[in-house]
Amino acid sequence: MKPTKVARRLRTRIGRFSGDVSKGLGVVAQRFVSEMIYGMQASQSVMLTEIGRTLEEPIALRKTHERLSRNLQQRGLGDILQDNVLALAEPQVNEDTLLILDPSNITKKYARKMQFLARVRDGSAHDFASGYWTLHIIGTQVNSNRMVPLYQQLWSSKAPDFVSENDEIMRAVDAVRAHVGGRGVWVIDRGGDRINLFDPLLDRGARFLVCLRGDRHLVYSSLTLPALQVARGCRCTQRRVITRIRNEREEVLELSYGFRKVRLPERTEPLYLLVIHGFGEEPLMLLTTELLRASQRCLWYWVRAYIKRWSIEETIRYVKTCYDLENVRVLNYVGLQNLMPLLLAVLFFAACVLDHDTRLRVIAGYVERAVKRLFGIPDFKYYVLADGLRALLARNPGPPVTRIHKKQPKQLRLELAHPM
Repeated sequence: MKPTKVARRLRTRIGRFSGDVSKGLGVVAQRFVSEMIYGMQASQSVMLTEIGRTLEEPIALRKTHERLSRNLQQRGLGDILQDNVLALAEPQVNEDTLLILDPSNITKKYARKMQFLARVRDGSAHDFASGYWTLHIIGTQVNSNRMVPLYQQLWSSKAPDFVSENDEIMRAVDAVRAHVGGRGVWVIDRGGDRINLFDPLLDRGARFLVCLRGDRHLVYSSLTLPALQVARGCRCTQRRVITRIRNEREEVLELSYGFRKVRLPERTEPLYLLVIHGFGEEPLMLLTTELLRASQRCLWYWVRAYIKRWSIEETIRYVKTCYDLENVRVLNYVGLQNLMPLLLAVLFFAACVLDHDTRLRVIAGYVERAVKRLFGIPDFKYYVLADGLRALLARNPGPPVTRIHKKQPKQLRLELAHPM
């Protein structure tokens, strides 16, 4: 198959997918969504000027940028996109899916005019900087390298409608649960160790696996004790040796693990504390709703489930690196918030539509071969797909395809009179 034909089929598929995720929007907004999703793939950037260049409109680039910026500020756009992505993702979430939730941020050290800039933690510089908080939810399986992007949001603690980080997290949880219900297990790092999250999660009957801080109090054998004290007294008889890559070096770790049945103070639900030695000086403590048994298979499954959470760090790095997220120049806060579900749709197309659909794997193969890499294909294949999409579309340019979903006219209802 010639590259030009592959690129044409790819543009058609992107247009069809854009139509699916923009259902419920007006005609102008649907066309805008199609252009943005195509432009992000073709430019591998969230910058409106770069996206505008890929559209190749017969007008000044400044006019294209102004139009994209104006449409991006439409209120309610992001909510509709987010809901449509979740509707597409719903069949891919089953009872054992790990719903990995992780707050992150983007830093804008030198920005001054962006609306509602707040103070965030700059992990790379180990300091605070101006920026915005973000939230990512990824679905995956313990025994799979595939991911399902489910949710992305951006917020500022200085925005007028901001309540709290807990409120943002539970709003995300409720949005996902509205589509998948009780399916899946929520996996959260130490940032999830908050009673203001445990209570609503338990009230909703959600299943979870949350990393605990040492000062979290638990009830064990009718005694209320710090989690670290409970963990230190736990017999960890199961053992495994694993190898992980850290700072580009292999590191061999010998893990030992066990569990204890506990509950939270003032709660009646039975919970389990999974204790893992080997990752550091202090034991790693995981609080879960899942029934744990003294078997190698059961305990090792949930150890691996938490280790799988680290994969979301690579996903966030992929988003920031491949699509230049931290270089975003959108000044309007609503536009910034709408940009995150648009980027989520781009990720979903690469991860779930292009990579999962058997009929599209031929195209995915062409996409992977379209990019020339000096050091070969990395372990995280979505870097390759992102680079390949840009290379294929850049070498075979063409206008984006827009598929418009027209609103169905209301049907006339005739009331039939009841017979006497």
